[in-house]
Amino acid sequence: ESAVPTRHVALVPDGARAAPGLLRRMRELLEGAEGGGVKVVAAGVGTRRPRCLELDFDVKTWTARYGHSEGRSDQHGVQCGALDGAPAVLLLRTDHLFSLPFPLSRPVVTSLSFQASLRGWRFLLLPSSFPSSPPLPLHAQDQQLHRALMEELGVKLEILPGGLLRRWHGCTKSSARCFPTIQAQTPQYLLGGRWTPPCCLQALRLTARHVLARLEAAGVRHWLEGGSLLGAVRSGDLIPWDYDVDVGFYLEDLPKCSWLAAVRARGQPVEDPQGFLWEKAAEGEFFRVHFSRSNRLHVDLWPFYPREGGVMTKDTWLPHGQDVEFPESFLVPLGSVGFVGLRAKAPNDPRAFLELKFGPGAVERPEY
Repeated sequence: ESAVPTRHVALVPDGARAAPGLLRRMRELLEGAEGGGVKVVAAGVGTRRPRCLELDFDVKTWTARYGHSEGRSDQHGVQCGALDGAPAVLLLRTDHLFSLPFPLSRPVVTSLSFQASLRGWRFLLLPSSFPSSPPLPLHAQDQQLHRALMEELGVKLEILPGGLLRRWHGCTKSSARCFPTIQAQTPQYLLGGRWTPPCCLQALRLTARHVLARLEAAGVRHWLEGGSLLGAVRSGDLIPWDYDVDVGFYLEDLPKCSWLAAVRARGQPVEDPQGFLWEKAAEGEFFRVHFSRSNRLHVDLWPFYPREGGVMTKDTWLPHGQDVEFPESFLVPLGSVGFVGLRAKAPNDPRAFLELKFGPGAVERPEY
């Protein structure tokens, strides 16, 4: 940074050759755009022209959404929020470049596109291009650089234009989840101002659908509990910052589920054919189903039973204000709600159930 005394910096990819007057014209256009949104002037290299896109990088949700650009075109070029698909020469002011947290990360065009999107910067892509020497062969390093950049920037999911194609960069069934052990009921990502990584939410959805289907097929009476029911009533999905799924079930129905029965009989975890790990929780008298042995995103299964007076109770309680007994009448009969893409069993009056546990207005009052 201290070795660059010039007002401007040009970032030039390998293989680009000089074009008479083009870099000077880029500088003039950049200077003429001072005070506007254009902070980077770009020109392609060779015959491939970069795509002009829009990019919404939502740091809180670890997600980048690309869209087709509707940028303003004029005789100088087209304005856009990001570039993709081909190498380009980029020109910007030195102080702007080094104001970025990752000024020289590679791939350069992708890195600057992400950081520009967070600052509201615009690119001006010129119709002119620089000639190129014979193109360098593409190899695995390009993909490795992209993955490393996504990790550096904290991107777990890229949604490509149109929304159908997705690139995942987070945890998988064969890797550990994206966050460490929860401390004081607060995940680390929440302390950093972010919500649950989308790969973790997807793993929770898959685990929830698997567990709910197994319980339903076995005839186990069950229902969504706690924050999972709250998310279902609010949006039909998980709460965006949640990190597990809670399901209650009748203790007397436990033998009907072969996986729960096997865990209780063997006293050790059991892996089912789909790679989900069923186990007895170490914290008390309840069960837990993990996404996999490696990835410990999970569904907690809470065994309830009725005591005298028709009140549902259990043997293990957590220090949560909402973890309380409730009338069995909420479960006779059971109702249903939309949740993670299916109809899930739920108390027959979800709102009243939630207000009993969380207090009045719980559905409309999101809280961490």
